[in-house]
Amino acid sequence: MNKQIHEQLNALREDIAFTETLREQPLTFHSTWGLFSPRQIDAGTRLLLDYIQVQPTDHCLDLGCGYGAIGITLAKLAPQGQTLMVDKDFIAIEYANKNIILNKAHNANAQLSNGFQHIDTNLRFDLIASNVPAKVGKEMMTLLLHDARHHLKPGGEIYLVTINGLRQYMKRNLKDIFGHYKKLKQGPGYTVSYARRET
Repeated sequence: MNKQIHEQLNALREDIAFTETLREQPLTFHSTWGLFSPRQIDAGTRLLLDYIQVQPTDHCLDLGCGYGAIGITLAKLAPQGQTLMVDKDFIAIEYANKNIILNKAHNANAQLSNGFQHIDTNLRFDLIASNVPAKVGKEMMTLLLHDARHHLKPGGEIYLVTINGLRQYMKRNLKDIFGHYKKLKQGPGYTVSYARRET
């Protein structure tokens, strides 16, 4: 291997680092190749965060957290609550926990979980947020939505951002499981969906 290629590979192995302001919170993120949107906050995450209503005491869940952009923002907006971030990718969790420390989000932590599978069944949240992967599959989506309802407190809220192609699917399924559905925003590529656990 020549020196130039060796140097290029070493550069690719370095953390990707960038700063971003989300909901008026100046944040720094480290990520790496192989994670979703490693160099910048994607449009879906940005749209979702614009429409989430957070109370300072909320207990929040970031489902499929990646390197932690949504969860860390929620932790900053709910400093008197706790924020749990989960992902099935161990590299995502490694970087999410690194970013929690970088951003002094002391009320947040990230752990491995395939959906809700590894979350304590007794845990309840005021708010669940997720940038839903486009190819999550209907079986997994069914599990995620039913489990989300189980893990929400009465009055708890779920905010989801999906590609526009999944808009009608989310509407049907949220109505079936939660009894209602609200479209908060439809942008050029993404839709933010909302439901509330009434009982």
